[in-house]
Amino acid sequence: MTCAAPGCFALKLCASAFGQVPQTLNGPPVQVQPYVPEPGVPLFAISPGTVNPFSGVDGGGTGAQSESDNSGGGDSGVTSADATAGDYSSGGGTIGNSTVLGTMLAQPWGATAVENAEALGVNPSALAATCVLESGCQNVGGSGSITGAFQMTAATYNEMITKAVADNPSLASQIVPGIAGQSDPATQSIAAAEYLRQGAQSLEDAGVTNPTLLDTRGYYNFGPKYGVAVATAPDSAPMSQVLAGAPASVLTSNGIKPGETVGQWRASVAGKIGNAASQLVLS
Repeated sequence: MTCAAPGCFALKLCASAFGQVPQTLNGPPVQVQPYVPEPGVPLFAISPGTVNPFSGVDGGGTGAQSESDNSGGGDSGVTSADATAGDYSSGGGTIGNSTVLGTMLAQPWGATAVENAEALGVNPSALAATCVLESGCQNVGGSGSITGAFQMTAATYNEMITKAVADNPSLASQIVPGIAGQSDPATQSIAAAEYLRQGAQSLEDAGVTNPTLLDTRGYYNFGPKYGVAVATAPDSAPMSQVLAGAPASVLTSNGIKPGETVGQWRASVAGKIGNAASQLVLS
């Protein structure tokens, strides 16, 4: 028998070629499961058939800053660096994935924080950016009563927890009761998400359309008294002017240098949280 199959140079090889039998696959193809994870990348468990909750482009940046109490005063926090002024206008943001979201999800409480944010109608990336700016998503102490991954004062924490439960009673079962909850990152994430929600709503009431995390940062960082002023100030305005009436410690504790403009402050914040800065706070 003469073998005419191209590339078959030996009878044994030809026999192997003719021995192949076509197969019909039944069911979905087998998914390849990597057994060596990529270094530095958090692992996620996604159930087949569910919608990807983190669709979008990645951003970049890390850093920490501080949060103020509800009266508009500042705290110590980690200082911000000078940066080149940029144009970060209100509106036009999106909701999606971000590097800061991966940072928060890498924490044992991160997935719970995402669920808490969604329960209050807050973009999880906005909440993640806040914990990155405040503490690097670490459960650390601050100055005075300020503490936790989201660096909240006891007064603000208690007020926001109460309002969060009023907005969504189902969250009550997720809360560590008493002041101990302030030091529990998962519980504090509920208060922080509520604070972001109220900040965004206050900006909407003031005429800021579709507030982004960068728009709302002033509310969280310096308190309701200065939230609208920081969000609507021109880039060229000095931060000391926008925060007029605030104690000098508010500027120094937040690393705001003499003569620093609103644009420089915005650029500094945006540089630490990447594309999360332009994402909408309310989902």
